[in-house]
Order: sequence, then C-alpha cells, then structure tokens
Amino acid sequence: MIQLLTSVFFIGYLAIVFEHKIKVEKTVSAILTGVLLWVLASSFLSEKIHETNEALLHHLSEIAAILFFLMAAMTIVEIIDSYQGFEIITSLIKTENPKKLLVLVSIFCFFLSALLDNLTTTIIMVTLLKKLLGNRDQRLYFVGLVIIAANAGGAWSPIGDVTTTMLWIGGQISASHIIKSVFLPSLVSLLIPTILISFRFKSQKLKLISEKKVDSNISKNEKRLVFWTGILGLISVPIFKTYTHLPPFMGILLALGVLWLITEFLQKKTVERLNSVTNILMKIDLNSILFFLGILLSVSALQYTGVLNLASVWLSENFKNQTVLLGLIGILSAVIDNVPLVAAAMGMYSTAVYNLDHPFWILLAYCAGTGGSLLIIGSAAGVAAMGLEKIDFFWYLKNITLYGLIGYLAGIGVYLVLNV
Repeated sequence: MIQLLTSVFFIGYLAIVFEHKIKVEKTVSAILTGVLLWVLASSFLSEKIHETNEALLHHLSEIAAILFFLMAAMTIVEIIDSYQGFEIITSLIKTENPKKLLVLVSIFCFFLSALLDNLTTTIIMVTLLKKLLGNRDQRLYFVGLVIIAANAGGAWSPIGDVTTTMLWIGGQISASHIIKSVFLPSLVSLLIPTILISFRFKSQKLKLISEKKVDSNISKNEKRLVFWTGILGLISVPIFKTYTHLPPFMGILLALGVLWLITEFLQKKTVERLNSVTNILMKIDLNSILFFLGILLSVSALQYTGVLNLASVWLSENFKNQTVLLGLIGILSAVIDNVPLVAAAMGMYSTAVYNLDHPFWILLAYCAGTGGSLLIIGSAAGVAAMGLEKIDFFWYLKNITLYGLIGYLAGIGVYLVLNV
C-alpha cells in the first residue's frame, strides 16, 4: 500500500511540475491526485471504512478553514484594489533603483508576515507589485523574494506560520523564546537571497507603472476608508484569535463582513454598482483555491495512511545528528508540506523527551518555516504567489531556489553559532 500511495503522489507531483510540458493544468493534476489517494486509502482500509470517512471529514474541516481564510483574504485585497486603495502605498514609491526597492519590499514583507501570516502577506505584496512594476520579468524576482521573506518572517513569530503556531499552542515553544532565538537566523535567511537577487539587476532600472488619469467616482476619503479598514481588519485577525480562541478564518470573515458592509453604504450613492463585492467576487482566482484543495487533500491522505510518519521515522533512524535531521525535514517540507511533518515530529518527540524551548523545537520551527521557500509549491505563500502570478515551477527552481537554499543553510549556521 505504502509503495502505491507514494508512487501515485509522485506521479501527480511530477504532473504539476511538468504542467507546461504535458499541457495539463496543474489544478487538474492536484485534484485528481488528492482524490485518487483517498480512494486508494479507502480501498486498502475497507475494513475501517467508517474510520476513513471520519478521518477524511476531519481533514476536510481543516482544509476548509484554510480555503475560507484564503478566499476571504483574496476578497479583501480585491476590494481594496477595486477602490484604488493601494495607490496610497504605490504613490509613495518613486525609486527606480531595484536594489533599494528589493530591500524595502523584503524588510516590509518580513515584518508584515510576522504580524499577519505568510499567506495573507504574500497575497497583499503580490497584488501591490502587480500595481507597481510593469516589467513582468523583473517583477517575478520580487515575487520570489516575497515568498522567501514571508516564510522567513513567519518562522520567528508565534502567529506568523501555521507550524510555529502549532508548536506554540502545543507547549513546545514560548513566544518570547522563539522570537529571541529565531529572529536573527530568519533575518539572515532573507538578507542573503536579497543581496544575491540584487546582482541580477546590475545597472537596470525598474519599469514602474505610471499613474493613469482615469475618471473615477471614488474620492480620496473613500480610498483611505476602504484601504485602512481592510488593512486593520487583516491585522486584527491574530488579536481576534487570541481573545476568542476561534480559528483565524472566523476572524478574517468578520473583517470581510465589516468591509463589505462599509462598501454597501458607499455604493448607495452611485448609480452603477461596479465596485460591489458581488462583482468583485467574480474576480477571485478560483483556480488557485482548487489547486490548494488538491494539494492539501493529497498531503492529508499521506498523513492518514502513515506515509509521512514512516518518512519521519526513517529520517530519525538514519540521521542521528539533530541538526542534519531538522535540516532535512525543512528541505522535505518544500516537497510535501510542513504542517504534517511538524505534527509527526511533535508526536514522536513528546515534551517528556524534549521540554519547553528545547533547541530541537526551536530549530524545527525555523527549518519547517523557511524550508518551504526552496520550491514554489513548498509553502502556502508559494502556492498563492504561483496562482496570482502564474509562475512556472521550473522558473522558480532555476532562478530562486539556489538563493533560498543558501539563505536557509546560512540561517541554520547563525542559529548554531548563537546557541553553541
């Protein structure tokens, strides 16, 4: 069973990777792979069909939470965009120096991700870059850096990445210790790729999108109101989760509801309701959401059938050095998904063995959080950017992966130096 499940997964994975070669949309491959893996799981475990159905529904509830969060975040960003709210930021950026803008984007994204999360940050930043940079070839390098920055920023914050939040809630790490211990390694893992990518531009100038003078019924006050309501709504999600103990998707749905209500009042004074949220919803990239669904279904099937747990056990038995083991888990998370890998590690190494803030948990948070940047489909941030900018898997592999790997390894080195 294990061999067949693994084979189906990697065939589906290769179909996603070679999307342009085989002329099959990656979303199709992802959905088929996810469904087939669960069909095989139910076939092999037919005597436990009720248990399998329960497991599928359990995983589906977790997946739905991610998808609802993604849809709400994308809708909020689209509403801000439709009211030209991002002009508030783009109008402030005048530099045509790519190195200055690379540093500005990477640092801003790094801290925003720690405050929000890597997925929401990526959606916001990619949308901003599409409004700012007219040359797509140049823009793709910025988007690649956004993925690295969002994942690096999420790794040192207890609310910036799902895996870090899991370890925080599970009692493996404390908020103050993870910030103190992982901040510098995460920053180094970002700064090195930023410097290396800047060499790509050499003496180039950026092609900024000039502001177009268009007739608009949207006033400056309306732009500001929608922009700041949307941004504050996104920022309030971690606060909502902390005080209500409800999942983040509930907080972002609340933010969407408030923003939607405000736009309803703004729309009352116009004859044409072109900026109504009903119209805006038709702009949401459903293709990307379904791709997420397929990927997450595939990973959940491997988790339920024990494939990922076997992989974790194999790594533990064959790599006794803790740093090497965690480094490989981080790299493996770029191929599969960091959430089930961290869940498996939490199960194998209980707090009875590794207590609160043990170096194992701290380095695991860093590796699982930043390792996903090595491949475009290795993290939620990467998958979101892939859908929004239609980035080819091999373009990212050729142009970004090596920079991400150098930064990733350098961050591990910094962590070891600081903790020896």
